[in-house]
Amino acid sequence: MSISPSSSVQAARVALAARLGELMRDAGLRGGELSVRCGWHAAKTSRILNAKAVPSDSDIRAWCRACGADDQAPDLIASNRAADSLYVEWRRITRTGLRHAQEARVPLYMRTSHFRAYSSRVIPGALQTRGYAGALLRMVADVRQTPDDVADAVDARLARSRVVFEGGRRFVAVIEESVLRYRVGDEAVMAGQLGHLLTVMSVPSVSLGIIPFTAARTVWPTESFNVFDDRQAGAELLSAQVTVTAPSDVALYTQVFARFSGLAVHGAAARTLITAAIDTLG
Repeated sequence: MSISPSSSVQAARVALAARLGELMRDAGLRGGELSVRCGWHAAKTSRILNAKAVPSDSDIRAWCRACGADDQAPDLIASNRAADSLYVEWRRITRTGLRHAQEARVPLYMRTSHFRAYSSRVIPGALQTRGYAGALLRMVADVRQTPDDVADAVDARLARSRVVFEGGRRFVAVIEESVLRYRVGDEAVMAGQLGHLLTVMSVPSVSLGIIPFTAARTVWPTESFNVFDDRQAGAELLSAQVTVTAPSDVALYTQVFARFSGLAVHGAAARTLITAAIDTLG
């Protein structure tokens, strides 16, 4: 059973309250003492600790200051702000079809200058051909039982992808070698997609790394994820889209991406892996 957005939001609120409680106890304070330091009624402290009230940014800053933990405020504020969108079920995102899900992320793409994409399952969206995107979104529509707007969704995905290659943006992708072998669409679709990878690798703003089957792992294959500049990360689960904005969590994704990049081969070695995958199609 998938977690509902509302229960996930409440879980995020409870986790925030627990972290605030830890700060208070680590500072050797009781609720009443913290309330005095923050300049508010003890009932407010109790409501925050029990996740019955949502603290404001200034509340969190005051709490951290009272506990001598000002350095913790940025992460806590980011977690608090993002609670409503940390986990959103795909059925909610795609209830009116797949096109809207593609278009909804355009503003994020427009304000991003450095994209990092790791994929253990499919070719990253920005590098997909029309045929591959169509075959993939057809599968998505079938599995998730969404309204049939695949053709419009493909157009929207390709339009969104063009943003990545405009305005001096940088797109860095790392994929597992297995992604080259998973059949999405027929042989012609896969041949076109793999050939497109060979072409796009020559674009100066694009970097494509491939982690070979034989790589000595320093990090296990994870869920596919994207990092947008250093401000936000997003992971795609089977049932939901997860958004991460807390600075320390985003930093974890960037650190893991760097590890994946270190495992990957690039340039001629990556082209060899792609060509080998093409050769298996015949």
